[in-house]
Amino acid sequence: MTFYWPPVEQTDPPRSPRETLPTMYDLPSEFPDEPGLPDEFHALQPQLLSATLRLSDYSSDNYFTGMDLNVYYDVRHPLWHKRPDWFLALGVPRLYDGHDMRLSYVTWQEEASPTVVVELLSPGTEADDLGQRVREPDQPPTKWQVYQDILRIPYYLIFDRYENQFRAFGLRENGYEALEIAKQRLWLPNLNAGIGVWQGTYQGITRPWLRWYDDQGHWHPTPQEAFEQERQRAEQERQSAEQSVRQIAQNLLQTGMAAEQVATVTGLSWEIVQNLPSE
Repeated sequence: MTFYWPPVEQTDPPRSPRETLPTMYDLPSEFPDEPGLPDEFHALQPQLLSATLRLSDYSSDNYFTGMDLNVYYDVRHPLWHKRPDWFLALGVPRLYDGHDMRLSYVTWQEEASPTVVVELLSPGTEADDLGQRVREPDQPPTKWQVYQDILRIPYYLIFDRYENQFRAFGLRENGYEALEIAKQRLWLPNLNAGIGVWQGTYQGITRPWLRWYDDQGHWHPTPQEAFEQERQRAEQERQSAEQSVRQIAQNLLQTGMAAEQVATVTGLSWEIVQNLPSE
């Protein structure tokens, strides 16, 4: 089949490529059942979720976070799978045999189903993500049915980056029920962790993002943010210590001690000591 993208109306001045070029969601894939590879947001947002996750009750090698990874859920139909944008599985090793990275998550071979699933709405996937698509005869169950009825995932979280809308569903006996989200934040008591919408810059892009926070309401830093915070703390300590030494040197000068001797005692350079106020 030959597919032709409709001609784009020409304007003067020309419109931006954002308005005129087709997206990955506009054009069909060579594989009809595949919507295409994730766009950049679908790559960055899951990275931020994994980078800011802190679980006080689990060591880092006793849980696994998956991003755009196939989750196989039915041993009777071993090829059936769903591909969450992000998920968290508790009580399972991050690596196979302690050294090998996972290529998929096969639930009937694991110790646990995922505890949290996050889906990022995309054009054309809303019905499936929100449980509004009707299952066709002889077709695999919908995403909602798999998460709710088969895997029984306790928390199903949905973020719409176009409307910046955060929705959450908690598993009850009869299925998913909407959870109340206050000020775009949600505390998950079973994890002793919170997740919410943060306005900030990640990887050079400023926008609302989903990220994790602690029981004091503070956003968990990424490794890069933690490094920068530690660098700033160390620099402040260095400046404070230097100021203390300068104050000692100034006090010694006021006692009449020679500048050369003050420099020797404090470890400051002679030039610094010479420029210190004498009173």
